[in-house]
Amino acid sequence: MAKKTDLIIPEPRVVERAAQPYVAIRRQVDIPFGAVATKTMKQVAKAIKTQGIQGTGAAIFKYNIVVMPALEIEFGFETEKLETTSGELMAGTLPAGRYAELRFVGPYTRLYKVNGALIDWCRAQGLEFDMHAEADGDHFASRVEFYPNGPDDEPDRNKLITIVAIRLKD
Repeated sequence: MAKKTDLIIPEPRVVERAAQPYVAIRRQVDIPFGAVATKTMKQVAKAIKTQGIQGTGAAIFKYNIVVMPALEIEFGFETEKLETTSGELMAGTLPAGRYAELRFVGPYTRLYKVNGALIDWCRAQGLEFDMHAEADGDHFASRVEFYPNGPDDEPDRNKLITIVAIRLKD
């Protein structure tokens, strides 16, 4: 039987994802980045309201460039359609395609290990990410964490849902 402190990570899978529009604010961060994420998500929510954007979905963190422990991340929300934005708020579309995906239920403090488990699983399966290496780090076409619920929706951190998805090469 698993102890409460044991990390249970479900088996990843490969899925087809449709293109998904979103709005976000881009930040350069270092791990740990929880305080920056919280502050930026509040700024995103305010900008969405100010700019009259309707129909937002799950919160997302889109990892553009990774060179541990430094990251370039877009913090934002899914939208129903591609929006016109201004200021720091930007609009984009997550590309359609095959993604390696893992659905995790538990505290955000475990996401570092969850991401590592997904990457290790992909390597073991011989799957290649849609990314390229440059001097400033690994550039991903689409590496995203989706947050269908959050602390405002679910106060029990052990019930928080995160879907980690990384686009695979065609």
